[in-house]
Amino acid sequence: MRKTSLALAVAASTLGLSQVAFADLVGDTKVSLEARNFYFNRDFREGAGQSKSEEWAQGFILRMNSGFTEGTVGFGADAIGMFGFKLDSGGGTGGSGLLVPDRSRNNGLGSQDNYSGLAVAAKAKVSNSTLRVGQMQFKNAAIASSDSRLLPQVFEAGHVVSQEIDGLMLEAAHVREVNNRNSNDYEDIGITTGGRRGITTVGGSTTDSFDFIGGTYKLTKDLSAGYYYSNLDELYKQHSFNVVHVLPLADKQSLKTDLRYARSTDDGNRSNVDNKAFGAMITYGLDGHAFGLGYQKMSGDTGFAFINGTDPFLVNYVQIGDFANKDEKSYQARYDFNFASIGIPGLTFMTRYLTGDNIDRGRGVSEGREWERNTELMYVFQEGALKNLGVRWRNATMRNNFSRDIDENRLIVSYTLPLM
Repeated sequence: MRKTSLALAVAASTLGLSQVAFADLVGDTKVSLEARNFYFNRDFREGAGQSKSEEWAQGFILRMNSGFTEGTVGFGADAIGMFGFKLDSGGGTGGSGLLVPDRSRNNGLGSQDNYSGLAVAAKAKVSNSTLRVGQMQFKNAAIASSDSRLLPQVFEAGHVVSQEIDGLMLEAAHVREVNNRNSNDYEDIGITTGGRRGITTVGGSTTDSFDFIGGTYKLTKDLSAGYYYSNLDELYKQHSFNVVHVLPLADKQSLKTDLRYARSTDDGNRSNVDNKAFGAMITYGLDGHAFGLGYQKMSGDTGFAFINGTDPFLVNYVQIGDFANKDEKSYQARYDFNFASIGIPGLTFMTRYLTGDNIDRGRGVSEGREWERNTELMYVFQEGALKNLGVRWRNATMRNNFSRDIDENRLIVSYTLPLM
């Protein structure tokens, strides 16, 4: 902590900041270090092609979010330092997404021994509005950075957030490049074209510009709504809507309704995107239990469009699949249990089953079908020497009649140490 304060003091002196300004800058600064140990095993159940993707890696993520200097306009900075290295990757079992691919090893299925990244963003604040310029993560209906592997996905952008009106959050951004979760470098932004979503592009599937504008409004303490417009230059335009309502029923009982709709179209002549995506998730909560039912429907000439590598804003996006193929209809049943309700805080369990059908596989071919089952068990130590140590096991089974069948296990052990 002393070294961090000294570094900020030098920066403040260089910028000519007053002692009062420096005190606010440092006093509100948060610094943490996460150590993330990740084992990934994906077993392809049919004989053709790669039979298994299996890797084990260790990552470190240092996050720093500074406060702001005193004055009408406050200044600060955020940073994410990332480093990951290989613990084990057998011959020909790469491609897990944990590590940077090395096409020169193991018949093109190898991985590099280590990789790193640094994301730094300068920020300025006026009243309750903040501008950030640099590298950052996003999480909204238009774009959500993936953090489901060893190191997180980061974008290079300019981003403004305004919260001048109570309950209303507005934001807009211009995004130029992405550093994916298994990459050393920033690169152009791409559109997802895989599966049976039927999306085709001309002149490549990447571009150097993505823009979004939108926000959320909390109408009451139980009801919120959101809207975002986004544009992946020359590839797609999208309007996204979301309404969430939580209805208190009785003591420790509630009914949550989450409705989502997105309309996606092409942006010029480089793609054929044309999709309507509707999703609904209803969850009944009873003490530590939660019972959920979900429905998702795709219509139009293609499946759902979103930025490659990100987490799509869909109720049926789960561990392996997103159930967003052309014309697909899918259903989800989910159960969660929080063991804190019976005196074991930090322990949680989740299981869900999804099935999808009516997938357009092309003329003269029967409809596509798929199903996926997920189970997750997680424990975070609440006190003692191991406080903040989390152990998480994720298991999935995916079956379909148009792609590869998969059995998957992920074991993640993470420890977050607050430094400041």
